[in-house]
Amino acid sequence: AKKGEQEIPGLTDDQRPRRLGPKRASHIRKLFGLEKQDDVRKFVVRRETAKKKKAPKIQRLVTPAMLQRKRYYRSQVRKRMESGKVLKEQYQKRLSEFRQELKEARAAEVAKKKKA
Repeated sequence: AKKGEQEIPGLTDDQRPRRLGPKRASHIRKLFGLEKQDDVRKFVVRRETAKKKKAPKIQRLVTPAMLQRKRYYRSQVRKRMESGKVLKEQYQKRLSEFRQELKEARAAEVAKKKKA
């Protein structure tokens, strides 16, 4: 839709502030020009309701709990990789033993046939 030449009274002639502020941590930082180390929680746009002030739950906020979760997850991945390596080595060892047993059994069969 295109804006007409004259303003509509009570609709387009006055500038109203936005009702809600940003919810994402990086958007709050951008709005207030914050550095990475500044605490975003102090700059959340709060709004007045009848009895109390309301603030949104900040998304993508880097917290100690989140970093701990990330560390734990990475350590679990590392642990799985190491255990997989050990299991693979065990399997390869057992497989080579099995192949050797097959070879010996075959050799015994061939020797038995030659003897007879």
